[in-house]
Amino acid sequence: MSAPDQALQLKPALRSSPGENPVNSRFINWIWHIRGSLALAPEQSSDAFDKLDPLFRQTGTSFERTHSTLVFRKKDQAAQDKMSVFDGGVLQIEKGMAGPVLHYHLTSRILLFCFLAPLLFLGMAQLTIALGELETPSTEVSNAFEDSAEKDLEVPMHPIDVALGAPAPEKESSKDSDDDDKEPSPTPAYVLAAIFAALYVVGRVLESRLVKALFKKSLLSS
Repeated sequence: MSAPDQALQLKPALRSSPGENPVNSRFINWIWHIRGSLALAPEQSSDAFDKLDPLFRQTGTSFERTHSTLVFRKKDQAAQDKMSVFDGGVLQIEKGMAGPVLHYHLTSRILLFCFLAPLLFLGMAQLTIALGELETPSTEVSNAFEDSAEKDLEVPMHPIDVALGAPAPEKESSKDSDDDDKEPSPTPAYVLAAIFAALYVVGRVLESRLVKALFKKSLLSS
């Protein structure tokens, strides 16, 4: 997708328009989209992108800019990149009531993955529980049949063996039977779901603050 096409897709999302679908903008896109704005000093409107330029001259990052808009994309970005969590976005300078304002709209597939991962593991946990419930009746029937078969096949010891004090044949211990009949537990899936949910919540809040602080620091640099 070309930079102008990406700008056309992301630029309207910088601010909600009267005809914008509220479902897409408020209840879906917020999951992996980060939006924000920074007030600029009057003299910063002309050189704001020059000061932000080093952030986009990183390995795996390509960008195109005009006087008031910067569109960037990232692919195979390095871990050292301060904006490596983001895959692309649009930055735009507009005139506000109190002066120029930098609006930004960034997207992150990592945030989307961390949001969907708990749902996947919760589904696996429910599947494990359902399979366990299906296996329980068949296991009970099997155990009952085995107990009946053991009783039918039980042969009394010969009187001579009893007189000589020979030990009775050993039976399978209940512990070994319990180990064999142990059902798979959904607990690991629940634990992983909780971990990814925590990662998403922390990342969603933290990355929003970090990128705003990063832009502010870059704009204030001499």
